[in-house]
Amino acid sequence: MRVIISAATVSEWMPSFLNLNPLYTGDSHRLKVQFHQSGIGMLAAGFSLTKLALEDKPDLIIQAGIAGTFQSDRALGTVVAIQEETIGDLGVEEDGRWKDLFDLKLEKSSYHPFEKRKLPNQWISKFNLLQLEEVSGITVNEISTSPERIQKLVKKYSPVIESMEGAALHYVAREFNIPFLQIRAISNFVGERNKDNWMMKEAIENLNNTLIKYIDQLYLIS
Repeated sequence: MRVIISAATVSEWMPSFLNLNPLYTGDSHRLKVQFHQSGIGMLAAGFSLTKLALEDKPDLIIQAGIAGTFQSDRALGTVVAIQEETIGDLGVEEDGRWKDLFDLKLEKSSYHPFEKRKLPNQWISKFNLLQLEEVSGITVNEISTSPERIQKLVKKYSPVIESMEGAALHYVAREFNIPFLQIRAISNFVGERNKDNWMMKEAIENLNNTLIKYIDQLYLIS
């Protein structure tokens, strides 16, 4: 089984790279793990993940990263799996309303790879081996900071977390029919720009501890 762990930046998976059982990255023919840097944002991630899908033909792509949460009562540092993704900034602000591609009739809401405006992970029940909490995500190229904008996104899509690459993975993997899993550790609350209040270090640590446990579990069943 060929598994690729992808993240926007190398810092998000570097602890796993350094501490993963070398069997998985070395001579094992049962489970072969590689690491991949996609770049930041939907454009870079979309391109690099498409290139990866065509050239490497993985059996499973794991996207790992940090994320902000819209839920003020959610504990920072929590690791979650993303069940479905929404693109949160592809559309237009018009008459005080946010209108996406589907509102504008530029795309059908269930035209592949979309389902009811979303990009769900149809493989999550099979590959969420650690039974992580499954939540909805939204992907944006511009991090949400305006309270008005945040309120509109929450009202329209009810996302739990926000990232800058999640939808790229879901879109590409669904188009190529490649099993995938997106794992995120929550580092901050969406809209909070004082990084003294973030838990970046703890989120990355928890994320990588989860990745190592996940690969160990995957090896047992592969």
